[in-house]
Amino acid sequence: MTADREYDDIPGTFVFDGRRSRQGYWINQFCMSLRHEANREAFRADEAAYLDRYPLTAEQRDAILQREWIHLLELGGNIYYTFKLAACDGLTFQQLAAKQTGVSEEEYLGMMLGGGRPIDGNRRTSEWATTGEGANHG
Repeated sequence: MTADREYDDIPGTFVFDGRRSRQGYWINQFCMSLRHEANREAFRADEAAYLDRYPLTAEQRDAILQREWIHLLELGGNIYYTFKLAACDGLTFQQLAAKQTGVSEEEYLGMMLGGGRPIDGNRRTSEWATTGEGANHG
């Protein structure tokens, strides 16, 4: 995906716009199928076979199987739909957010209670060239 929109320069952020919606259509259709218990059971029984029902790219399929949460968003997954996969795995939204930010659940909770990540180094990736890559980006 090309970086042709101003918001593409926000580090660690994959805006779910029309491009990503089209790109991740089948990721999101798969995730939405997990609303139904019978589908969750079928997926848990044989994840690879269940994914054969959807025309996913190899990269999308691998991201699902490996539970690459951020990469799923980059590939067009919608956070609310991909959470259905996390819930199928028994994760809470807070646990998923911690995984996505690369910290423990306790660290994530502390970060949120403390007001979130610091803004320095997290506004634009173009800032990294002049200020150095921020330790808290992503």
